[in-house]
Amino acid sequence: MPIYEAFNLILMKIINTVSELQSIVSQEAKQNNKVGFVPTMGALHQGHLSLVEQASQACDLVIVSIFVNPTQFNNSKDLERYPRDLQTDIDALSTKKCDIVFAPLVDEVYPEEDTRQFNFGALETVMEGKYRPGHFNGVAQVVSRLFDMVKPDKAFFGLKDFQQLAVICAMTKQLNLPVEIVPCEIVREKDGLAMSSRNMLLTDSQRKNAPVIARTLFESCNFVAESSVEKLKQDVIAKINSTEGLEVEYFEIVDGYSLQPVDMWDKSDYIVGCIAVFAGEIRLIDNVTYKKTNHDS
Repeated sequence: MPIYEAFNLILMKIINTVSELQSIVSQEAKQNNKVGFVPTMGALHQGHLSLVEQASQACDLVIVSIFVNPTQFNNSKDLERYPRDLQTDIDALSTKKCDIVFAPLVDEVYPEEDTRQFNFGALETVMEGKYRPGHFNGVAQVVSRLFDMVKPDKAFFGLKDFQQLAVICAMTKQLNLPVEIVPCEIVREKDGLAMSSRNMLLTDSQRKNAPVIARTLFESCNFVAESSVEKLKQDVIAKINSTEGLEVEYFEIVDGYSLQPVDMWDKSDYIVGCIAVFAGEIRLIDNVTYKKTNHDS
């Protein structure tokens, strides 16, 4: 381990309890230091670390949580399969300016059952919300709890989870939380595959074919001017489904603000294509923004 990583590892605090966390955060607040927060479920990759980098550039204190939240899994097998390796995650964070790793147990986050029911209207009835019932309610439960524990000034989220980001922004507004949500660009592997903790669960064959997802999305941007929304959707789905081991669960072309499907390119000035694809039993998501110039005549 390089000397600077070892030094960071010594300085970085690993905290498991809310009381210890809040004791430190309150001292930072008294000094008017800005707290940046990166909530994760562990299995960290370069995408997560890029969020930490952006947090460190914008804030005085950087806190990263590592917590696999059970309430956002509507599939118990998916929860069991989710990769966990806390020490590897801590080692990865030691390479960045991370001040605190908050790694609580489930009982610390949920000392009693969280029965809150959030209503995000149309934001949660499409795409992920349609295929993963209860998922976003679980996300809102845990993120709101973490915000209450950490009390960050800024929280950093990746745009890969596009719909989740929209829901978190809505939740923050609904609860009137004094947190600035900072969206961060998708980080990709060299072959284009969006970085995800689930990528490590792919077989060699699945990993070889998975970049077809991003490649097809990027290529679709070139055909907007000459294709209807519906035809583009069908073409993307057909291309990915023709690849061995890949099966599209959904591909929707939506307004980037409301997340509602659009049927014509001129219906919105912010159009996003959102996709979920199964590679065997592993579910991968991605998205692409269709720039206005793509569909100008």
